[in-house]
Amino acid sequence: MFFKSKLIFLRVSKFQDERPSRSDRPFYARRGALTLALAALLPLVALAGCGQPPSKNQTASKSQQETTSPAPAGSPAKPSSGAKPDDQAAAAEQRARELARQDAEERAAQEVNKKAASSDAARSDAAAARQRAEEEAQLLRRLAERQASMRVGSESDKQRAEEETRVAAEAEAKRDADAQEAKKQAELESEKWDRARGASVDKDLPTTADPQTSPDAERARGLHMHKAKPPSDQPQAQESTNTPATLPKPEPAPAAAPPSPPPAPSAAEVKYDVVPVFYGTDRAIEPDPKRLAFGAERGHKLQLGRALVTVPLSHKVPAVERPWVVEIPYFKVKVYEESEDNTKHFTLQEITALTKEQMLALVKERLAASKNFKDHAFVFVHGFNTSFDYALYRTAQIAYDMKFDGAPFVYSWPSGGKVASYTYDRGSTEQAEPHFTEFLNMVVKESGAKSISLIAHSMGSDLLMRVLERWRQESPDAIAISQVILAAPDVDRDKFDNIAREITRFARGVTLYAASNDRALGYSARFWGGVPRAGDVPAAGPLIIPGVDTIDVTAVSTDSLGLNHSGYAENNALLNDIKLLLQTGERPPDKRIPILETIKTTAGGSYWRYPAVH
Repeated sequence: MFFKSKLIFLRVSKFQDERPSRSDRPFYARRGALTLALAALLPLVALAGCGQPPSKNQTASKSQQETTSPAPAGSPAKPSSGAKPDDQAAAAEQRARELARQDAEERAAQEVNKKAASSDAARSDAAAARQRAEEEAQLLRRLAERQASMRVGSESDKQRAEEETRVAAEAEAKRDADAQEAKKQAELESEKWDRARGASVDKDLPTTADPQTSPDAERARGLHMHKAKPPSDQPQAQESTNTPATLPKPEPAPAAAPPSPPPAPSAAEVKYDVVPVFYGTDRAIEPDPKRLAFGAERGHKLQLGRALVTVPLSHKVPAVERPWVVEIPYFKVKVYEESEDNTKHFTLQEITALTKEQMLALVKERLAASKNFKDHAFVFVHGFNTSFDYALYRTAQIAYDMKFDGAPFVYSWPSGGKVASYTYDRGSTEQAEPHFTEFLNMVVKESGAKSISLIAHSMGSDLLMRVLERWRQESPDAIAISQVILAAPDVDRDKFDNIAREITRFARGVTLYAASNDRALGYSARFWGGVPRAGDVPAAGPLIIPGVDTIDVTAVSTDSLGLNHSGYAENNALLNDIKLLLQTGERPPDKRIPILETIKTTAGGSYWRYPAVH
């Protein structure tokens, strides 16, 4: 009997040792409690079977108790006291089997419920997948429709670009044809004049006359020289000194022979002048297999060099002739560009990186040969929306048109070269300050120039003024700053007022060119919350500062790059004023430019203004 109860205990314990899952834990908890109760009951049953039989009184009282207290409903029937221990063990085993069967049924039901739940989740996942597939298909259809519309738009853009290119090519061909026709007409007139002159010489001139000194010979020589040389007010230098280029004199003919016209200039003769420009920049080098090039990225270090800029003999003051370009306004996306020709355009003949010692040696050589602007140098700081190459061209144009034979310098900070890059350009001027300070210190203290003028335009004025503000305590006594010229400065008016007063302490003269029609400054004022800039002329009048000559150039400024933003060089009147200012330093402005009007303000100040052109 004891052996059987032990076997049942082990069998029940087997079910207790199983590790139920999280969902089955309540069921197994109930089963475990029943198992422990049964395990505790079985030894008592075994001991009862192996001990002494109960007394008659105990048996009678127990029978009476069992008959008087009915068993609770639903509870299993208890074996009678007269049952044998084997029957009790069998009943316990049967109850254990019943519990095991119920456990199996409950587990089977749970498995069925799990499978049903997983089936529902699978159906939900399938529905969600179908919905995602439909959304992706709809998105792909919209994308395909959009790409189709873009292809149609690109085809239209391509057709417009081809049409613009065709129109540009036709215009270029027409200009070339007109130039060829004019050349033919000039040759025909020259031949006609030569035939007429030959007949006149045979009839009227004595045979002893010197053909090189006769009036007809002088007129002939003048005609041929007129075809080859530039206007008389422009320098004709073939070298960097801008000295006039001389044509070879014709050999004198024998006295008895009729005079022959001087030979026409050959194609090998130079048809352009060369202006050296010494540059400093903190732009990053841009990869270019043909030449040294600088882009719009910041290089974070000072780089020095010299550029040789060619100026065509056909140059018209004060333009910068460059190849004709069809481009998208304000963003400079080129659609068509004319081929570059140094007989018609400003070009870069050479650009070379130099060490500080190499540059200073070339600068001193240039200053030693100067005559009109003896030992004079100017530093130009370009403004917003300017590329590196255009800064070189502008500096060369200013030097060439002023016949400046001193040393022209330019500092080119990393401008984005686009109207849309205003914010980037503002940050570039701020980070360029230490590099420009290093460059300006070199020019002022080590170049050998005895007089230095500083010209800044637009946003470049802000960079220049920050550096000059540092100089107010350390300006060198041996080197004088001759003139500080601030053209259309893109600087806050209050800031300009504070710094300009300091600059007047060590510069011989400070000049402010302002204009009310400068659209770039208007854009800048809107960027800065509507506050007028120092180069503006608002309704209340331009900025007036003691010691600073303020000139309103609204009437003479011209449109450049569609922004009215380069009047300092695009207008001949301003260029002549800058030239006189650098040469003489005469002040006030109406002494050197008598046509200027003097305007008195209600506050007691005064400024000068170019009269309106009607």
